[in-house]
Amino acid sequence: MLRQSDALDPQSDREIIITRVFNAPRELVFKVWTEPKHIEQWWGPKGFTVRVPELDLRPGGRWRYVMVGPDGTEYPIKGVFQDIAPPERVVTSDEFDEGFDQVINAELPQGIMVTALFEALNGKTKLTLQIMHASVDDRRKHEAMGVIGGWNSSFDCLDEYLAVVSTH
Repeated sequence: MLRQSDALDPQSDREIIITRVFNAPRELVFKVWTEPKHIEQWWGPKGFTVRVPELDLRPGGRWRYVMVGPDGTEYPIKGVFQDIAPPERVVTSDEFDEGFDQVINAELPQGIMVTALFEALNGKTKLTLQIMHASVDDRRKHEAMGVIGGWNSSFDCLDEYLAVVSTH
């Protein structure tokens, strides 16, 4: 007989879903999501900056971002693209890169997969971010790190950036 902890967790217990509607066309939102020159203008919570040392936008391609906090602390993250379907979808692994564990005193979640879905809505874009974790415990670790607030703050920055680039 399976113990409760041996059973597979339902998908919904392992995922975080964040949705936002942006006042910009889907093609533009996809572009600023996937091009380094744009990512560096909005990615990360308010007050953070980001460098994009690597971005190979194709299935099997690697990406690496370094978020820099207001105090100069660096938070390196990386992943491998699993699926790219412009301008509809980006699926990638999302991992904490070497050195991240030295700036966050917490057990880091592992095996995170992120799916960004871009849906056209009469000139606007509904972006649905699905963050899938290997386990419920990993989802809880990620939530404790502030992933929901962090992404919502990043989306605020994206919204502000889209307002600027869509007028040019």
